[in-house]
Amino acid sequence: MAERPTYDSKIETVTACGADLQLRSLADLNQYADADGAAAREGISPEMWPVFGRLWPSARVLAHHMAAYPLGGQRILEVGCGLALASLIVHRRAGDVTASDCHPLVPEFLARNLALNLLGAMPYEAANWARTSATLGRFDLIIGSDVLYERAPSEHLSRFLVDHLEGDGQIVLVDPNRGERARFSRTMGDLGFAVTTTAVAHAPGLDERYRGRLLRYAR
Repeated sequence: MAERPTYDSKIETVTACGADLQLRSLADLNQYADADGAAAREGISPEMWPVFGRLWPSARVLAHHMAAYPLGGQRILEVGCGLALASLIVHRRAGDVTASDCHPLVPEFLARNLALNLLGAMPYEAANWARTSATLGRFDLIIGSDVLYERAPSEHLSRFLVDHLEGDGQIVLVDPNRGERARFSRTMGDLGFAVTTTAVAHAPGLDERYRGRLLRYAR
């Protein structure tokens, strides 16, 4: 008999992103399971360990946006994907998308969620923003949701984006008005990017009000 995992998960139905999706997520956000130290080696603290396993409102906003986004053969990367809902939506639309994260459990959850929704394999890359990735390459569009949560990761992210974005590429981020948003946009401005901001007041599939912004960066 297979050994029971040291964390509890659940299956939830996600609506308002095109056809419904079944999504495996963590059942309890007070969990921590890092017996082999893989998360710690990536700089993930016990407090941050379960963050990947929740379907955050900003992820719903990004997924809803990508459900109708003109793909046009673009090569797309999702950064800090967590449960990778936006990537799953693009993949279901036959888009060329790669999901990326540094959490060691993300590939396992991604594989399960692809299988739950009868979707074929999708590219995934382990990517820590603080390190150079020699194999990831460049993308026409980079997307992410709720990734501007602390100063140091945001600074690493700006450099990571520049390293992996094509010269005429664009970046689309959804941010729930985190404190690092303004600083990050100033940094991106110093790197030659202009930002367009759109207020978002609703997270599809949720009843409560959402307060955030859709951010578009382009050189």
